[in-house]
Amino acid sequence: MNAKDPYAKDRYAKDPYEKTFPPLPPAPGRAFAHTWWGHAWLRALEDSALDGQQVKQGRRYARSGAVGAVSVRPGGLTAVVRDPDGTAHRTDVLVQEFTEAEWDRLLGMAAAESGHIAALLDREVPPELVEDAAAAGVELLPGIGDLDPRCDCEEWDHCPHTAALCYQVARLLDQDPFVLLLLRGRAEAGLVAELEERSTAEAEAGSPDSASEAGGVLGVLASEVYAAASALPPLPPPAALPDAPGQPPTLDTESGTEPPGLDVDGVEFLAQAAATEAYRLLAEALAPAHAERAPQPGPTPAHDAVRLTAEAHDLRVRSRLSAASDRDRAAMDRAVLAWGFGGSRAVEVLEEDWNPDRASLARARAALASAWPDGADGADAGAGAPAPVLRRIRSRWTEPGGDRQLRLGREGRWWPYRRAADHWLPAGPPSTDPASALAALDPED
Repeated sequence: MNAKDPYAKDRYAKDPYEKTFPPLPPAPGRAFAHTWWGHAWLRALEDSALDGQQVKQGRRYARSGAVGAVSVRPGGLTAVVRDPDGTAHRTDVLVQEFTEAEWDRLLGMAAAESGHIAALLDREVPPELVEDAAAAGVELLPGIGDLDPRCDCEEWDHCPHTAALCYQVARLLDQDPFVLLLLRGRAEAGLVAELEERSTAEAEAGSPDSASEAGGVLGVLASEVYAAASALPPLPPPAALPDAPGQPPTLDTESGTEPPGLDVDGVEFLAQAAATEAYRLLAEALAPAHAERAPQPGPTPAHDAVRLTAEAHDLRVRSRLSAASDRDRAAMDRAVLAWGFGGSRAVEVLEEDWNPDRASLARARAALASAWPDGADGADAGAGAPAPVLRRIRSRWTEPGGDRQLRLGREGRWWPYRRAADHWLPAGPPSTDPASALAALDPED
């Protein structure tokens, strides 16, 4: 090691920008870089090292957690790296700092593009910033020979210890690209402040006053717009709801000019279904209590296929919808039946058998106990007792040997089902009371 090296300890002590990162956990079986700039850092190491075996050994050191806390400062990195036998080595990697002129060019380009600043604050390095900086003679990312290794093991090239440090720093760069900028000479707080100052100066240069001086076109001040708001007429009342959905135009012109393969009947059906759905949504939006209701998510494509099938009368359209949603005709008929009782929620209960967590199961058992105080949920209430005997499997409570079933939805409501041949069919709308839901299966009672 060169005794005249500028990385002497007294240089570090004077550096107010030093930042220390705690040791990272071992990384068995994972890549050391996931971002493009992290990979660029590792290429600078791997392309510079003369001994590939030393680099591979350093990668194993880093993967095993041999690198201690990493100190980052302008111009260099420092860490203690331990050999497998526990021997500790003071390890440094030096990186060239930017000159003031280079920083001025880099910050000027970054401030000129608001997206560059936003990306940096989001811990991203925009490739455009690196490319523009390189075109201006500022190499933000290190290249071949830019990572200068120093280690007390006295290897003259990259040793396993400096290679391990570089691999560990690639993980830090993935999380925080400001590490790279600190190495080049500027700490994050000061860097962000200077970028904001430069951005503000550029914005002021394009302000209305400066535009006026330059003969540019003036905009409207926001204060004037707000001041004029009280003078604007009130908004007109909402439009009245039409009596019925609109009727889409017919596409069957019998002219023979339709594109080959176009299913005219299918397109007309979809147009009519869209008009009907738009009418329903408009009616909901114009309802007095609409603003008080929480927005509901729309159906999934598979559930929407059930909705369209429920509205379709053409057997060809129904068959195509069944095939598009991976259901056979019988499965689609069951889904359409469920849709009529509760839309997407009902189809979800029909086709999904979920396993309630402890909290959901506790609430379900409390509801069953409240509905039949004499016993339910698998307890035999005895001859003449009003409580049914139900056996639970996941989210379904079934009458042993019978044809009645209750299904618990994820929203906590109970859905009645009845056995028909080899399938369970939805038999009514849901209820928060399991006794009411089960009673829907025996309307004569």
